[in-house]
Amino acid sequence: MPVTDVKHDLDTRTLTITAEFAASAERVWQIYADPRQLEKVWGPPTYPATVVEHDLTPGGRVNYFMTGPEGDKHAGYWKVLTVDEPRALSFEDGFAGLDFTPNPDMPVSTNLYTFTEHDGRTHVTYVTTYDTAEDLQKALEMGMVEGSSSAINQIDGFLAS
Repeated sequence: MPVTDVKHDLDTRTLTITAEFAASAERVWQIYADPRQLEKVWGPPTYPATVVEHDLTPGGRVNYFMTGPEGDKHAGYWKVLTVDEPRALSFEDGFAGLDFTPNPDMPVSTNLYTFTEHDGRTHVTYVTTYDTAEDLQKALEMGMVEGSSSAINQIDGFLAS
């Protein structure tokens, strides 16, 4: 499994997941840069994603929804902050209505993904920061660690296919 470590810290309001993949940084980056590839790994296996808008440029937006086992849909968005291909990507990630209007009752996180290649393998650090410790706690209670880890763990299989 590619996830090698998971830590959360209520004091800094962060959830940090580290993973390693048997692929170049450019190849791992392409998963996030291509909406059809992103759909294969964004969201847990039982909640596959559909990306309906994908503008991976600073100020751009990525709109998506995940479909649950019962056909229920859950929408979200990224507001892209920075892009340093293939080294780093940062964005705000939030919950939304099915029209992709942000849901103000749910936490918004700021995410920084960094990709570091060494000897043909890529180490990725996913750092998610919430505005408050309460928002982080809410995300943890919603299963963010399990959901994110299972989504990231799909990347190895996708890279192998």
